Order: sequence, then structure tokens, then C-alpha cells
Amino acid sequence: MNKEIFGVFGDRDEFTRFRVEREFDTVVSNDVATVGIRDTGLGIPGRSASYSGDLGSCIIWGEAYPNKRGWSEPARWLLEQYVEKGRDAIQALNGSYLAFIEHEGDAVVLTDPIRSWECFYTDEPGVRVFGSDAAEIARTIENPTMRRQSVGEFLHMGVVLGNKTLFHELHRTPFDGYLTAREAGELDRFVYDEQEMDYSSELADRMQRAIQRRARQPGKKGLLLSAGYDSRTLLSQFPEIEHCYTVGMPDAQEVKVARRLAKQYNVDHTTLVTNDRYIMPGEQKVRDTNGIKESIHIHHAGYNNEIQVDTMYHGLLFDTLLRGFGQKRSELKLFGKDIPLKQLEDDPDPVKASFDNFGYLPDESRKVAEQYTSDPNAAEAFVSEAIATEFERCWKRTDSVQNALSLFSISNQPTIPFRTHLADNYLESFIAADTELLEWHLQTPPKYRTTATFIRAIKQLDADLFRHRPPDRPYTSMLLSEMERFARRKLPFVRKFESAWPDRQQVYDRYNLDQRLFPEHETIHELPSRHKLRINDMVGWVAQCSETAVNPTDVLYMPAEARRADDVRSEN
Repeated sequence: MNKEIFGVFGDRDEFTRFRVEREFDTVVSNDVATVGIRDTGLGIPGRSASYSGDLGSCIIWGEAYPNKRGWSEPARWLLEQYVEKGRDAIQALNGSYLAFIEHEGDAVVLTDPIRSWECFYTDEPGVRVFGSDAAEIARTIENPTMRRQSVGEFLHMGVVLGNKTLFHELHRTPFDGYLTAREAGELDRFVYDEQEMDYSSELADRMQRAIQRRARQPGKKGLLLSAGYDSRTLLSQFPEIEHCYTVGMPDAQEVKVARRLAKQYNVDHTTLVTNDRYIMPGEQKVRDTNGIKESIHIHHAGYNNEIQVDTMYHGLLFDTLLRGFGQKRSELKLFGKDIPLKQLEDDPDPVKASFDNFGYLPDESRKVAEQYTSDPNAAEAFVSEAIATEFERCWKRTDSVQNALSLFSISNQPTIPFRTHLADNYLESFIAADTELLEWHLQTPPKYRTTATFIRAIKQLDADLFRHRPPDRPYTSMLLSEMERFARRKLPFVRKFESAWPDRQQVYDRYNLDQRLFPEHETIHELPSRHKLRINDMVGWVAQCSETAVNPTDVLYMPAEARRADDVRSEN
């Protein structure tokens, strides 16, 4: 990857067992740990920084904003804070980052509060090795073994839950967590603590400050723009944005509205026309999954040559953190369709409520399970048990089932490869990870973490933001929008609402991906396209980091085998 942090809890000689120093822009070393980073943003205010001195060493990797006193030398400032406050010092760092600190023989790696950057690690080489690129860490393992539970989760949900990876020997630093030479533990920054406030006005103020913090990025600035609420908010608040990009066909409803939005704010717009590049999982795209999340969410990956900007903005996780995605709402049965209402369910089943928050597709997964088991309900039983097991981790941070549903979605967010790819190719800002916005999420009761609150907030930022409404939401009322959706679907000669994304199945079939991805595995051809792409993601990622060959059929049949005892132990 172009952007990477790699380290060893050992001296420089231990580091050079695995990597060459010239691969990195800077390396800090002492007797207890050696860490290298590579990042084009190194030294730019708000980006990666490093410092070594009499007090020790510190690296901040990613995007991070200290308080005003630490702006000029953020790594030095964080080290000084650590000397005074210990691990509590990390509370004052705002952004999306991994931080390494060494002081008086004590070395620790710290994630941001929502683990928006993963830190992978292994002890297999005889020393603890860690870093942001799972493939590089996995390469230090002599004989990695596939974890069946992880394969099943990836296959049926598009994400490996918790702290697991595809290999038994490769692990992830916990959510809101830290890593030392002998320990991997959790911090207590991301804990729900509901407060009374003017939720929409407070959100508007915090969003404005979060955007302003990230407005000074260098070079030409771009935005990945959809017709939805999130990215148009950024478009309205970043006058520095020069170019917007939307993936889709030029005549698609989503693209037409995005084009109108760009014109409204006097910004150039380019349509990244849907073709095989939209769905084809190339080597870099697969690498950006880190073997734990599916590549399909990296919509823009095939269009790098057409994206001519230095800094790229996006609205990832606005829906999850600020609009209540993941929470379970009551539903009204209307014309045979379940329509979500404003009020939340009193006591939802967390397993069933989480089905829709990931890439679990019941009918398609049933077809996949039929390939390796005679039980048509095997896939649902597997997914239900996996979610229930992981959901238990949420209770230590909240006593509300609705908050736990949100936390479960945030801590296992399948769309993260989207930003991983952006950050590897551009200076990328993860605005939703701003500390003030995370605090708003934690302090706002679930019944107020809604699209309605969000709309009231962004109208305070720009009253003209809804001149062009999202094509599938012609009304502020979700009920009215759903009623029109139904009418358009049933009435003749009336065009129905289009999906916000191109039809993946059509693209898959049009460009003959079966023969391109699985020419020697015809049994795979019968599976749903989404699951075939997941199989390719797993096979491709393993091939990049291990000499152990695994073919698509092996991956397909692996979930059918009984869970090993060490699967269960290492999940807990």
C-alpha cells in the first residue's frame, strides 16, 4: 500500500528482519519498539507526524488534530501529554488515526475511538509485529491457517466480525483499543452517556467545526458525490471543492441529481461511467479489504486515472453515526411491504435487527448453503449465532439495545474499505470520525439520532440544500416517499425509483466475470454474484500474503466443517 504503518516490539535489528527501512518515509527506533510509516501527508498540518527526543518517541499516523497548543508539533505534544497523563492523553487527539508512543521503556499503539484504522498484529515470528496492512503482517507468519468461522462470516455477511481475521494467527487490535508487546485491550472513550441538549442545533454547530478543521488540506480538492443527504452537506460547506465525482450511468436518476447539485454550487462534475471497472476486484482493490471486508463497497476503485484531485472528501458513516442507521424502528405493513416508522421498537431482537445492517442476503445465502450442506436453514443459523456471539461485546459500553445495535454496526462496519482505498490514493478526510461528532452520537438518545434531526441540522447550515431532492425521497416524510415508491412500482407507464447504485448483477453478467474470475470452477458459477465476489476477495487476499494456496471451492466448502475449539477460544 502507498500509506502504511508497520512496527515491531523490538529493536531495529528485529524490524529489518521483516522490512527494509528505505520503504518508509521515517522510522523511529529504541530498545523496546521500532516503527516505520509511509504517507504523502507526513508533516502536513492535521496529517501524519513523528517525533523523537529525550522523553521518548511518538508517531501519529493518519489524520489527527490536537488542540491549538499542539498544532505545530503534534507528535511531540502527544508524547508530552502521555508523560503527564498516560494513556488518557489520547482523549485529546481528534481524528482518524493510529498512534504509537514510547516513554521510559513503555511502548503502546492506540487506535482512534471507532477503530477507523485497523491495527493488525501477530506473535508468530517470535516477536509481536503490527501494522495497518494486514497482508504485510500476515507475510511474517510462516504457515498461516484459515479460520473457518471467519470464512463463513465473510461469505454470508461480507465482513469478519470482532477482532478476528481470515487467519488464526493474525489478530486485530480491539475496537477503541490499544496494543502493547504482551497485551491487547480496550479503552473507554466510546461509551454511551445520554445528555439533554438542542440536538439539531448542537449537531449543526459541531458539523460546521468538524468541516472547518479539514478545510485546509493542500492541492486540488474533490468530493465523491451522491444524490443523498450526506455528501451534499459537504458540498455546501466546502467552497474549496473544485470537482465532484459520481459513479453511475449518465442518464441514471442518482447521477442527474448529483449533476444538478454540483451545478447549484458551481463545482465541476464528472460521471464515472459504470462498466467492468466498477465491479472488477483488481489486486489493489482486494488488498484494501485487508481480508476482513468485501471489496464491493470500493465503488470508485477502477477510476483512479479519471479522478484528478489531490484531496478527496466523502460522507462515509454519516448515516451510521448521525442518522441512526443500525437502530431498529417500528414498521407498518402497507401493501405487503414493511415501511419503517419514526418511533423505535421497544424491545427488538438484536440478531434479526442486525440482518439488514450488513451484506446478509437471506435468499442468496440459502442458495450458497445448499452447495455445502443439506440443511436449507444452515446459513441463517450460522449468521444468527455469529451476530449473537459478537453482540455480547456491546453491553459493556451501553445498557440500551438501540445503542448496542448502533455500536454493533459501527464496530463491525463493512464499508470501511471505501475509505481505505481513498486514503491510499489521495489525502482523505474522514469527517464522521471527528471527536465532537462522536460525542454527539454518544450523548444523543437513539430517538433523536434520526434523519429528521439531521435534516433540521443541515438546513441550519444551508437553507437551500434541498433545492434538488434525492430521487427516491421526493418527500421529507418517509411514509409518503414509500407510498410513492409502491405506486411507481405497480402503476403502468410510470417510471419506478432507481436504486442509488448500478445493478451489480447486470454488470457482473454483462462483462462475463464468471469466465474472468472462475474459469476453472464451474460449480461456483451457479452462486449469486455478491457471494462469488466475496469468494474472489478471500482467495485473492490470501494469495497476496501467503504461499498457502486456497482455491474458490475450498473457500466455499470451509464453513460446512465444524468450528474448532480454538476458534471459540480466540473469539472470546
